Amino acid sequence: MKKLLIILLIIPNFIFAQKEPSKFKQDLKKTFKFSTFYGAINGGTSLSDRNTYSVINGLETTTIETPFDYSMVLGVRKIARFDYENRANVFYDGTEGHLGDNATLGKIKGFEFLFEGDYRRIQGINYLNHHHFLRYVANDWVAKVEYLKDGFVDVEYFEASQRYRYNLSKKLSLNIGAAQRLSEPYGYDPLAEWLLSNGNLHYTYLALQEGYNAVFNGTGGVEYFDPSGNSVANSTEVWEEVVIPQVLENYVERKKDEAALKLEYSFVLGADFYHYEKDFWAHAWGNIMPYHLKTGDEFSYHNYNGGQWVDYSGGLIFGYKLNKSFGIFAEGKYNKYWNRRWHEFSMGVNYIIF
Repeated sequence: MKKLLIILLIIPNFIFAQKEPSKFKQDLKKTFKFSTFYGAINGGTSLSDRNTYSVINGLETTTIETPFDYSMVLGVRKIARFDYENRANVFYDGTEGHLGDNATLGKIKGFEFLFEGDYRRIQGINYLNHHHFLRYVANDWVAKVEYLKDGFVDVEYFEASQRYRYNLSKKLSLNIGAAQRLSEPYGYDPLAEWLLSNGNLHYTYLALQEGYNAVFNGTGGVEYFDPSGNSVANSTEVWEEVVIPQVLENYVERKKDEAALKLEYSFVLGADFYHYEKDFWAHAWGNIMPYHLKTGDEFSYHNYNGGQWVDYSGGLIFGYKLNKSFGIFAEGKYNKYWNRRWHEFSMGVNYIIF
């Protein structure tokens, strides 16, 4: 998906450059004007060391250590800040949270983009994240292509949308159009075909098909071997509690990796509201996909959901200064795509003492 996005960006510019090299340079300079390239490494302490104890063979103490948290970020962005946004740091370090980046419409008309990738470790677990998008906003239409991979919430997709925009006022606009999404087959459960009529899982037979083997010694005992011939369990209890969970995890991961990506075509409706005053501002946006074209794809979400479904996303940023000292704020976003949900929010009060 990342390669496809890069190709879509490079080919038109390459062709254009061959015809009018001077104009291409001017357009390229204009495109990247006011953009920022950034790279950073951030880190900090993770969970403190924790002691565990065992008294089976006398007192034994084991210390569980969690390595420090860190992130490595590389990116480039050109996104106009909304009036309520202040740049907190002199330099971008990749830790900034810009909820306004998720809005359908930007602060200005024209072309904006974000390309950011980061590799991070949180509480000893590694995650690879990507967020890239290109957006063009005009008076009566908006187009956007986006690639998102969030390892923490386990979601990844490529999305393109083309929408007609109708301005009800300077603050409120509606949009309608089509969206195309390319993703792994969310909803697909590789274990479903191994379920028995009573709802139980035929896990031993699955393991045997995966290359494991069970050898009975003739006296009621049994020993289990992995596909390489190594002994992995000498009792049914160890087999079921230790080995089988790992067999199922590996099987599900492999089958999902083998499954083809699915392409979905959806009808999308959206709304965007923006109001700003020095002491009060509100920015809200929402998108809903109530209908999805059924293409007959083997891994279509229609097959796992039993028909149509509704996907949606939205966000809100609100601030109100009641007087010179006291103010309240609330902001957040929520996404629901297929059987994936991810969100973030913050709210609170500020009181300045003079």
